[in-house]
Amino acid sequence: MLRVFVNMCVYIQKERSVVPVLAHDRVPLVSGGVKQLLGGWGAVKSFAYLGLSLCSLPSAKKSKGQPESWWRWLKAALLLSSAAVGGLLSWSYLSTEDGVTEVLAHHRDSLQDKFIEVPCSEDYDSHKRFEGCTPRKCGRGVTDAVITREEAERIRRIAERGLALGGSDGGASILDLHSGALSLGKHFVNLYRYFGDKIQDIFTEEDFALYRIYQLRTKLSSKEVIMVNEGEYRRSRRGVSRSMWCCVLCSDVRQRIQQRIAQAFGISSASMYLTKPTFFSRINNTEAKTTHDEYWHPHVDKVTYGSFDYTSLLYLSDYTEDFGGGRFVFMDTGSNKTIEPRAGRVSFFTSGSENLHRVEKVHWGTRYAITISFTCNPDHGIGDPVLT
Repeated sequence: MLRVFVNMCVYIQKERSVVPVLAHDRVPLVSGGVKQLLGGWGAVKSFAYLGLSLCSLPSAKKSKGQPESWWRWLKAALLLSSAAVGGLLSWSYLSTEDGVTEVLAHHRDSLQDKFIEVPCSEDYDSHKRFEGCTPRKCGRGVTDAVITREEAERIRRIAERGLALGGSDGGASILDLHSGALSLGKHFVNLYRYFGDKIQDIFTEEDFALYRIYQLRTKLSSKEVIMVNEGEYRRSRRGVSRSMWCCVLCSDVRQRIQQRIAQAFGISSASMYLTKPTFFSRINNTEAKTTHDEYWHPHVDKVTYGSFDYTSLLYLSDYTEDFGGGRFVFMDTGSNKTIEPRAGRVSFFTSGSENLHRVEKVHWGTRYAITISFTCNPDHGIGDPVLT
C-alpha cells in the first residue's frame, strides 16, 4: 500500500506544480466529511484523497541536495495519515459494533410499554408446536411498569448475598436458585449441597418486610395472608422460613413478567411454563478465565436452549451509574437495536433467530440481572425455587 502511494506521489509531483492542500474540496474535514470518513467505501475514498493531498504538501521540488530527507518526510506523512484514518475507522466500527445505531430504551427514560413486532424465524418448526403458545407473532418489548425500582433493589440484594458465597474467577458469575448452580472459581457447584445450612443465613427479614405479596402459593392461612398484605410481616410470620419468603418474592415477580409477555404476544399465560436455566447474573470487567466468562458472543436462545420460547431479563442495576458498557444488543440485519439497563426494567422477546442478540462487554462497575425464561412445552417446565 505504501509503495502504491509513493508511486502515485512521484507521478503527481512530475505532472503538476506542488501546492499545499490542507482540505481537499471533495473531502470537507469537519462538516459532512466526518460521515464520509467513517463509512464504508467513503472511508476508502477518503483515505485515497487524503493520501493524494498529503503527497502535494512539500513546497519544493525534489532537489539533488535533499532527496533522502524529502522521502523520509513523505513516508512519515503517509504512515501518520494511515494511522489517523485507521483510528477513525476503528472508532466507527466499534461504535456500530457496540449497537449505537438505535437505542430502543434509554436508561433515563421510564417506559410504560414499548413493543416491536418482527417476522418469526423457522426455528420453532423443528420443535413440537403447542397451539395458543408457540410463537406465531414474534418481536421484542421493554417496560418499566411491571417491576418497581424498590423491588429490583431488594431482588438485587438476594443476588448479591447468594453470589457472595462464590463467584467466578472471570468476569461473569451466575446463581441459579432452581438447580442450585453457583459459579465458584473456574467451575460450578451446587449451592445447596456445597454450603448446606449456611444458605439459610444469607437472607434477612428486612429484605422482605415491606414487600407486598400479590399471589401467595404456600400453606399459610387466609388470616396470615391478609396480615402480610397489610405489612404485618413481623407479627404474622409464625415460623415461616426466610427461604419461603425468597420463593414468594421470586414467584410473584415471575408471574407478573409472565402475564406481561402473554399480553404482548396474544397468548394465555397459563400455557407458559417457567423453564431452565433461569438465573441471576453478575458481570464485571475482570478478564475471562474460561469460556463460561465470555458472555459477549452473539447467540440465539432457541438454538442454545431448545426449550426456550420466550426470554425475559429483569435488570437490577443502572447503566452509567452502576456500570459502563453492558448494554443489551439486538443484532438485526444492517443495524443494531440497543436496550440500556435500568433497575426494574424488563426486556422480553421471542427466543428464535429473529432475535439474535448479545451483551456488550462491561467496562467498569458491576451489572446485575436475572434471566427468566419460558417454554410452551410442559415437559420442560420447572417449579419456583424452594430453598431448604
